[in-house]
Amino acid sequence: MQLIHTPLTRRAFVAGAAVAGLALAGCSVEEPLEPEPVADEGGAADVAPIAEQSGVAGTLTAAVAYEGGDANPIGTSAGVFLAAGWHVFEGLYELDMHTYKAVCGLAADFPLQIDELEYEVTLREETVFSNGLPLTALDVVNAFERNMENDLYGAFLSFIGSVTASDERTIRFKLIAPMGTLLQERLALVRIFPASLTEEQLATKPIGSGPWCYERIEAADGGTIAFTANRNYTGPWPATCSRMEWTVVLDDDKRTERLADKKVICMEAAPEVHAQELLDAGATVEYVPGFNLPFLMFNCEKPPFDDVRVRQALHYALDVDSLIGDVMAGHARPATSLLPDYFRHYHRASTVYSYDPEKARKLLAEAGVDELALTLRVNDNWVSELSEAIVRDWEAVGVTAEVVPLDTTALFADLSQVPEPGTLLPFDVVLSPGDPSCFGNDADLIISWWYGDNLWTRARSRWAASDAFAELSELLAQARASTSEDEQQGLWNQCFDIIAAEVPLYPLFHRETATAWWPGQLDDYDPISATGLNFLGATPMKDVDPI
Repeated sequence: MQLIHTPLTRRAFVAGAAVAGLALAGCSVEEPLEPEPVADEGGAADVAPIAEQSGVAGTLTAAVAYEGGDANPIGTSAGVFLAAGWHVFEGLYELDMHTYKAVCGLAADFPLQIDELEYEVTLREETVFSNGLPLTALDVVNAFERNMENDLYGAFLSFIGSVTASDERTIRFKLIAPMGTLLQERLALVRIFPASLTEEQLATKPIGSGPWCYERIEAADGGTIAFTANRNYTGPWPATCSRMEWTVVLDDDKRTERLADKKVICMEAAPEVHAQELLDAGATVEYVPGFNLPFLMFNCEKPPFDDVRVRQALHYALDVDSLIGDVMAGHARPATSLLPDYFRHYHRASTVYSYDPEKARKLLAEAGVDELALTLRVNDNWVSELSEAIVRDWEAVGVTAEVVPLDTTALFADLSQVPEPGTLLPFDVVLSPGDPSCFGNDADLIISWWYGDNLWTRARSRWAASDAFAELSELLAQARASTSEDEQQGLWNQCFDIIAAEVPLYPLFHRETATAWWPGQLDDYDPISATGLNFLGATPMKDVDPI
């Protein structure tokens, strides 16, 4: 088998983001599954019902690399539930996770423009949730309103003034600012679930109208998320088998072992150190350039990290090329901007952090900082492998760092509430991964995720009180209001320059996303660049030596 490097744009198939409901009896599959044939773009059916296909396995098995808390899709940023939600829920529009182009999901067509700031969307006919209840415009309105109130998703949806139901199948959006070609992409963020669901139902076992239903949710390390096919699904990508099971395995070695032993047919986040082992066994390992990155986040309210020169110095001190070569086996690119250079809307920032220890020492001296000692909180996943080299590089410029490894929940537990005035958050610097490209890849969305008026800037980096934040916010608002793509790009370029110069939170590099699978047992599978696994359109096949 060859190690495969793929470009960002891949063969298209429909995908979405996460949303939820309550799993009821209608989700179970007790008889042989016989979904309707899948139509090609011209409307002709070219895939036989599963029951008529020979060699199809009953269960699609996978190992995922991230755990999650509850399954509530409102404002979720948990990678495991975002990916699971691509299979369980639908949005008005869906993002093709290979091209990031929006296609119709629950919507029968693209938005109908009523005037400059008002649009109508009509739902496709006869859509029901997996429990058989009809999906109506009121369910859509409820899902949007609740996500608009959320601390994280609210920033993504701030361009919406109101959402109302004109009738059972028609939703009217009144916007605050025109969104141009980005409108469908942003509407795709919200997944639709029954308005009647309680908070407990959303958190524990939600339902949607997608091709799969949650059967069991145990999303902690070692647990399993089990799905059954939704027999009431009316969209273009029906489930290709009766069941799907995802095992949560955080440890790279254990996750690799599960694939090598054929306990699963696909694994997320294939570690570079085990790539050759998997290739030798006959598996495919594919690398797709993506947005996934490790970032440093500073406590911008706490001296000396409130001085931008200190933040810049700690970036200039890092030999990122060596990190990529030694730890990532070359499967990443140094950050030259917030976006990688293969993303649309890319702009090379006016400040690029090449390895320059002398400049780091000079900036620290200018800031009056001598023999700085700091605490580095490190997420105990793959980025922890970077910490030893980072600490060594900082020591070379006179900075001593104590590494404190924490899981994701513990890492942000005391950084998720805005502190009382005059109270400093209890951290210096955080090293953690991030990948908002799970939601989309346009500049406004990516910038808004970490630098919008939200949890990140007010309760984590504490950058929201700065003049630079106010300037960035104004530029973002101007870009949203513009109907000229050239003008938008110019405004976003200014945003990228501010973010790179201020570095309240900033990437070290952009990582290629590695996925491994058994090609003979997973037909028509195409890995994506974002965090998560997407099996829409893929079919598990029986092996000579069955799993």
